[in-house]
Amino acid sequence: MAKEDLFEHETKKEFKFFMAIIPLLVMVVTMLYAIVVLETDPHLPLIIGTITAALVAIINGFKFDDLEEMMYKGIKLALPAVVIIMMVGLIIGSWIGGGVVATMIYYGLMIISPQYFLVTICIICGIVSLAIGSSWSTMATIGVAGMGIGVSMGINPAMIAGAVISGAYFGDKMSPLSDTTNLASGLTNTDLFEHIRHMMFTTVPGLIVSLIVFFIIGINVIGTNTSSPEDIQVMMTSMNENFVISPWLLLVPALVILCIVLKVKAVPALIVGVILGTLCAILVQGETLAASASFLMNGFVLESNNEMVNELFNRGGLLDMMYTVSMTIVAMTFAGILEYTGMLRAIMNQILKIAKGTLGIISATIVSCFATNATCSEQYISIVVPSRMFLRTYIENKLHSKNLSRSLEDGGTLTSVFIPWNTCGVFIYGTLGVAAWEYAPFAILNFTVPVIAVILAATGFGIAKISSEERDAYIKEHYPEEVENPPAT
Repeated sequence: MAKEDLFEHETKKEFKFFMAIIPLLVMVVTMLYAIVVLETDPHLPLIIGTITAALVAIINGFKFDDLEEMMYKGIKLALPAVVIIMMVGLIIGSWIGGGVVATMIYYGLMIISPQYFLVTICIICGIVSLAIGSSWSTMATIGVAGMGIGVSMGINPAMIAGAVISGAYFGDKMSPLSDTTNLASGLTNTDLFEHIRHMMFTTVPGLIVSLIVFFIIGINVIGTNTSSPEDIQVMMTSMNENFVISPWLLLVPALVILCIVLKVKAVPALIVGVILGTLCAILVQGETLAASASFLMNGFVLESNNEMVNELFNRGGLLDMMYTVSMTIVAMTFAGILEYTGMLRAIMNQILKIAKGTLGIISATIVSCFATNATCSEQYISIVVPSRMFLRTYIENKLHSKNLSRSLEDGGTLTSVFIPWNTCGVFIYGTLGVAAWEYAPFAILNFTVPVIAVILAATGFGIAKISSEERDAYIKEHYPEEVENPPAT
């Protein structure tokens, strides 16, 4: 059978909902067991889900050769995201090796003020996370230091954790270096920087609300015991000892931001960042060409006397992104079978019975992402699976794909922190020492943004539409088999 004729075969019958849901249920149950009980990675549950989906499809009349091509087609959909994720590994390695990240963090830490600690730590975490594209690394470094400083000031640890999480996830969500940001844009065929600009409609107001709340809380809870931030000073000293800190290095992110403003495509803009970071490593930090090449491949390695500084800077490189890449590929084999066999369509038919119009579709997306976080215990899955479930629906309803990519982040990336058994909830508890049910009321950004997203969907403000011609062109490009053989209505 030729590849172009792959999807022209007939199945014995259309999938019923109870049959289509079996692979998802198997994946969810195995995911819960793997993450919560075995404390292992989500790859194997996804593989088990893929095998189950293949068996269900074979029972329904598909041949294995067809399913194999569907898995490849699913992987192909994720290739743009995979390319950008690998580019992100290169840029992180070059920016750390070039002292760019250290400079951004150093000057960010200089603005800390005990009197407005909650607001300040939220902003600092936002700056650091924006610079490195990782909420986890930010919480494991600046967050840990912030917890120690805040507790010494007499502030409730849950409040500090909430401020740290809000800032860290703001930066992670808005950073072009973030893996979840690249996943959401890539899996929905949305330009990375267009996706980031569209997220400003929900994320920036969410940050403003968070800062206002932290300001009000901060001026009422900070007592007279405002000891000097010694931990921060130790970190700054260590960074000075291991990097050349210069305001001129801030030109590197400034130029990349300029590329974003000028609407340069993601890959060329990131290539500019990689080149500039590598030049800084050689010309400013005095690294050899071999060392700079190692930063790009293996990431930066720092052995200082400060463990927090080591944790913050020992990362990056192409190999550092292979976990995310492999997880994405495995997830897309699962999604490929579910989508191209029609299983997802059978499930979507049930969901769309209650999801009507822009408000219903966006609300259903956010709820689905949260439910996936709760059942699959992994924020990556909460982006990957709903992205394939809802993309066709958005296009058919003349909603631009960037509405979906934004909703995936609003409902998936941000809500992962509220599930105690989710990998994010577990990580935060182990790092900051505060349980999810304690910091949840103070993770202002994480629950405010989804609410804002629903309000925008109800009012129509900040919702991007496409024309009927653009809708038809998209369907013709991505679903050519259905244009040639339209389903019966």
